[in-house]
Amino acid sequence: MLLAAYFAASLAHFTHNAEFIALYPNMPVWLTPEKVYLAWLAISSVGVAGLIAWRFGLGALGGLLLGAYGALGLDGLQHYTLALCSEHTLAANVTIWLEATAGLALAAACALQVNIHLRS
Repeated sequence: MLLAAYFAASLAHFTHNAEFIALYPNMPVWLTPEKVYLAWLAISSVGVAGLIAWRFGLGALGGLLLGAYGALGLDGLQHYTLALCSEHTLAANVTIWLEATAGLALAAACALQVNIHLRS
């Protein structure tokens, strides 16, 4: 359930970022909507790799990759290094925080699962 929630939040944030890139303050000029979508695909591939590892019985590796995938959701907070929260639109702030929160929850759950898996 956490994986699905993070996937949806990540997709929402990256889609909003790509489609409304002009509204995000101080974004680098080289960053295009296409590059935003490619970045999302690269990040999502970590999650896909984790899910595949998990399905093939590699619980610790799958958990580590899924945890890393979730932790990558915190990367969206870097928007606030470019501009204050108040300088972003409400929709931008909502998608940034949903992605970060869901990613952190997924990473924490995976860390717990990996710990349990390694102890057994």
